[in-house]
Amino acid sequence: MPHSSSPAAMLRGLWRNRQLIARMTKREIIGRYKGSALGLFWSILHPVFMLVVYTFVFSVVFKARWNTGDEETKTQFAIILFAGLIVHGLFTEMLNRAPWLVLANPNYVKKVIFPLEILPITALGSVLFHSIVSLTILLAAFLLFNGFLHWTVLLVPLVLLPLIILSLAFSWILASLGVFLRDVAQTTSIATMVLLFASPIFFPVSAIPENLRIWIMLNPLTFIIEQLRMVLVWGTPPNWPGLALYTLIALVAAWVGFAWFQKTRPGFADVL
Repeated sequence: MPHSSSPAAMLRGLWRNRQLIARMTKREIIGRYKGSALGLFWSILHPVFMLVVYTFVFSVVFKARWNTGDEETKTQFAIILFAGLIVHGLFTEMLNRAPWLVLANPNYVKKVIFPLEILPITALGSVLFHSIVSLTILLAAFLLFNGFLHWTVLLVPLVLLPLIILSLAFSWILASLGVFLRDVAQTTSIATMVLLFASPIFFPVSAIPENLRIWIMLNPLTFIIEQLRMVLVWGTPPNWPGLALYTLIALVAAWVGFAWFQKTRPGFADVL
């Protein structure tokens, strides 16, 4: 029986399976640290450790600066850097996990009634949990070193929403392709590494020569990184027209990704 791929069917499926999604997401978050001595504390320790390493390498060794106009401290650099790392981590973890979502669950494929389309959503729930932890650490650090938070931090969910939708779109596509092309997982790991250094994470966009900035701006992470820094670090509202356009593109991409997944899923059982 063909699976519906319309936007309405996508939304109905998400709502109908919301309790299953919640249970599977919770199980995935807990299972990730099951058996470790520190448990969920690793979700805090890991981003802090990476932040310290990156800050030391780029602000101390390479002496990178954001040219904020003030006497830039290493803590200011770390906060600006961490905002970019959070965006990159959210997007790239989804991309890296996507090709394995169906491959790692062949038993679900054989169950006709199981909604395979929720696998990327449960992965997204787990990724969002760790992103929220990282954001909490960032806000706590900003409050500690500056003594205040900008009111614009309330806009963070609106800034990240289009990237979350776009991540889900890519996840549906890659989860399907990963079943038929096992090299996809290797390709995404290379692509996410390239994105790390091709995004304005360790440097401002203004540091790029003008004739090359168009390539940086085509990076799907660039706009969101810049907007997140605006609302978190600089305390200014985001670029609303740009955010609206990004959201529209992300919604169309999500529908295309969902439709692709639904059209190709009948062939999963034959391959697995």
